[in-house]
Amino acid sequence: MSAWAPGGALVASIDVTAATVQRGDVIQVGGHAARVRDLFQLPQGAKQLVFESGELLTIHARSRLVAVRSRRRR
Repeated sequence: MSAWAPGGALVASIDVTAATVQRGDVIQVGGHAARVRDLFQLPQGAKQLVFESGELLTIHARSRLVAVRSRRRR
């Protein structure tokens, strides 16, 4: 699903894994949306996500999450 966000950005819901997650992705965890501020590579393909709130989430290499990612208008 894609939609226009305020400011002219196109946002889309996408599946992300440890290999594809990016800074700025908004992931819903436990009913709360959290924006990824930073990420760290861990052994065996896992990643630790640091959210803007300071909370941490470690995802396995094969974990799949749904994220909202904004794309700049061209």
